[in-house]
Amino acid sequence: MTHLPDTLSCTPRRLAAVAALLTLAAAPASLWAQQPQQQPQQQPQEPAWGLGLAVSADRKPYRSFDHKVQPLPLVTYENRWISIMGPGVDFKLPSAGPLDLRLRSRFGFEGYEAKDSPHLAGMAERKGSLWLGAAATWHTGVVDLSAELLADASGHSKGHQLTLQAERRFQAGAFDLTPRLALQRQDRKAVDYYYGVEKHEARPGRPAYAGSAAVNLQAGVRVGYTLAPRQWMFVDVSSTRLGSAIKNSPLVERSSQPAVTAGFLYRF
Repeated sequence: MTHLPDTLSCTPRRLAAVAALLTLAAAPASLWAQQPQQQPQQQPQEPAWGLGLAVSADRKPYRSFDHKVQPLPLVTYENRWISIMGPGVDFKLPSAGPLDLRLRSRFGFEGYEAKDSPHLAGMAERKGSLWLGAAATWHTGVVDLSAELLADASGHSKGHQLTLQAERRFQAGAFDLTPRLALQRQDRKAVDYYYGVEKHEARPGRPAYAGSAAVNLQAGVRVGYTLAPRQWMFVDVSSTRLGSAIKNSPLVERSSQPAVTAGFLYRF
């Protein structure tokens, strides 16, 4: 998971981007290279919570999909044992030196309804899933490395997914920049549920399709700005290159999935 700056303790699960601030990413590398790496955050003794609002848009890979910009309320809460970040809840386990361990639950906004695209007419609804599992983050002092293994607890896809991510946060005055790179492996059941076509759903131009495991690659960057000690605004942009088992689905028309979100968070 991507972490908020030290002054904010928690991170909304979906971050985002405003193009005007993205020009910060083009600043000379030396400007950021001299900033100290973020250290593992101490567990707060007192509960901390925040409220905010974000606007998110992602371009799903389905054919002729009705893309929508979504307003997202941001609610964060953190104490010594629990971290709530929008649709995700972490239960903290005792740390092992630089290694943070957590039990994780989050709701995924995957899926579609047949009305979302003319090309999906006749398809059964694919529902978003509740994912449960565990996560570990290793704070190396140079980069934060994390691994997350989740299973679909809702029983919709009955699938699993493994995500490996590397990120580093740089600070320059009131600005912070956090680039990240992630690999996500979705197993056969997860891919088949969201991108497969059952025999009874097949139509001319939409043959039956059985998905297989896929590995997706995501690159992204978050730019934040501290307006005041308790106020933080952020923009995040990312692009996910989809695995071949997803790209080959007759439901899909593009090989990548860009996403952008912008928001504001106030910590009480």
